Amino acid sequence: VQLQASGGGLVQAGGSLRLSCAASRRIRSISVMGWYRQAPGKQREWVASITSGGSTNYGDSVKGRFTISRNNAENTVYLQLNSLKPEDTAVYYCHGRIVAVGGNLDYWGQGTQVTVSS
Repeated sequence: VQLQASGGGLVQAGGSLRLSCAASRRIRSISVMGWYRQAPGKQREWVASITSGGSTNYGDSVKGRFTISRNNAENTVYLQLNSLKPEDTAVYYCHGRIVAVGGNLDYWGQGTQVTVSS
């Protein structure tokens, strides 16, 4: 599975961005898709995820500001970023996991930079 992330950019604090993650296969077949981020000098942090059934979960730092969604027809997962803060600045990575009997299969996109200026 190949994941192509896009949509990052430079935005002022309080602004919005929408990230996209296009998959090379039907996302209905991917158990969980989500977003992680990594700021300079910090560990990669889970941001949000959405299951094949549509259940969503969010990290505490983004809850109420970010929204993850999926379009099965387009094989794309989106992350809407609202009320952005400078501390949201990071490279955002798309992630997909296929839960299989023999073990999970994890896939990563190449990352897209989000920079929030104060």
